[in-house]
Amino acid sequence: MKKIVSLIISIVTISGLLAACGSEETTSGAGGMKLAENGKFTFASSGEFKPFSVTNGEGQMTGFDIDVAEAVAKELGLEPNQQKFKFASIVEGVKTGRFDAAVASHTINEERSQHVDFSTPYYYSGPQIFVRPDSKVEKLSDLEGLEIAVAKGSTYATSAEEVTDNIVLYDSDVTALEALANNRHDAVITDFITGKEAIGAGLEIEGKELLGRSEQAIAIAKDNDELLKKVNEALDTLRENGTLKKISENYFGEDITVKPE
Repeated sequence: MKKIVSLIISIVTISGLLAACGSEETTSGAGGMKLAENGKFTFASSGEFKPFSVTNGEGQMTGFDIDVAEAVAKELGLEPNQQKFKFASIVEGVKTGRFDAAVASHTINEERSQHVDFSTPYYYSGPQIFVRPDSKVEKLSDLEGLEIAVAKGSTYATSAEEVTDNIVLYDSDVTALEALANNRHDAVITDFITGKEAIGAGLEIEGKELLGRSEQAIAIAKDNDELLKKVNEALDTLRENGTLKKISENYFGEDITVKPE
């Protein structure tokens, strides 16, 4: 009986040690970084926010955000591992460790900062009102009580709430703009660069009042200080060697990675 008991204890002990080793392999990486998967920089983006992230026919995401994420991964010495996810749920995925980071054009704000930490900004933008060419809307106050469409989980709903309770949510800003061009809603509030790209792609909409400036950054879990530090170092290097500028000019014809004066 004693031999049987000893054997059981040994099996339990070995199993516990193996489980502990397996856990460490999936939650920590080189240099003290906590990683969802060893050797990889697992980042989330929506794939629905052209030209920042868009999904191709093979299900892979391309775009400005994706190129930035892959450049960061290279600086970290990790394999880029892109994960397509609904924008509204990406921050929660980072918070719970499903993703190492969100590289998805998240605007730094107080609410999000309660759940995740942010890197230094990797580009600067701002919200703008978009309407159809026949609209008389020029500024936010002109939208009092009217129907405004925004993307789920975006910061733009806050601006819309200043003038109306009639807010329609879409999974992506591009879809909202397409609906606007097809005679739905009175306006869309979204990033001015996204609106500019949509107009360039042929959507019959117009940009009106700019509603401020915003800083977009990479979101990382609050308990992953070492990864945050290394991501910031990577972004510093990419700014200094001109990589961020090159990526920006490739997509927008201008450098949106420098803070406006």
